[in-house]
Amino acid sequence: MENPISEFKTLRGLERIGAACRNTWDGLRWAWRSEAAFRQEVVLIVIASVVALLLPVSGFQKLALVGVLVVVLVVELINSAIEAVVDRISLERHPLSKAAKDLGSAAVALTLLLAAATWAVVLYNRFV
Repeated sequence: MENPISEFKTLRGLERIGAACRNTWDGLRWAWRSEAAFRQEVVLIVIASVVALLLPVSGFQKLALVGVLVVVLVVELINSAIEAVVDRISLERHPLSKAAKDLGSAAVALTLLLAAATWAVVLYNRFV
């Protein structure tokens, strides 16, 4: 038996890049419309990124401050993807569904702690 191939795997070159860009935009739009946590984090990241760029710290420290915030968004998007797949499979309560969603949430929480620690260290080293 032949393995089925997704229609998306058959695209090549600029056609594939165009499709990837459209899919990326669709994913970001979906997250913005459907995920309150994503919207809250985007607002926080925009504000914090402006603050980071205005701080009198090195370029590398600015990159770290903004970069760790982008990582928060990346993990939030992965968490949202996990939740969407779990919900697609079944909306019934199940211990494995709960575990998948809880693990995704824990990943976001750890990333937020990393972001807070990064900001604390940079600000402490600069102002204390």
